[in-house]
Amino acid sequence: MKRISEYKKLFEVEKEIDLKLLKKSYRNLVKEWHPDKFQDGDAAQEEAEIQSRRIIDGYHFLVSMAPETKKQNLAAYTETITSSPIEDYQHKGLLLEITFTDGTTYEYFGVTKSVYIKMVNAANLNRFAKRSIYPKYTYRKSKRTLQETS
Repeated sequence: MKRISEYKKLFEVEKEIDLKLLKKSYRNLVKEWHPDKFQDGDAAQEEAEIQSRRIIDGYHFLVSMAPETKKQNLAAYTETITSSPIEDYQHKGLLLEITFTDGTTYEYFGVTKSVYIKMVNAANLNRFAKRSIYPKYTYRKSKRTLQETS
């Protein structure tokens, strides 16, 4: 959740992520912080490189969570959560990462440790996730694949 709010603040996104406005903000930030604007050896060039990486990461992160992106990928997401059992999962902070047997990985934000413990102790892991994780938490498809997590 911290990462979401940090990137939303960077791009001056209020509540819903609008891809058109996000792209405009992204372009303006890239122009402002592009490392080529600074001379070699300039201290600001190093900061610009760090900022430009942060801007690019933030843009891709927010695009993956935008309502338009989710709508476009809803069929594939629904297919995965209904047809592919959970292969692996990890919880760190408020982030739950679930990898499915079809090889896709989704990140769920805001999952507390107590919910995670309930999931781990559930009699049926997949049923618990379908009832208590998938419909309740903000998610995005991760770039990770099943091979990377193994």
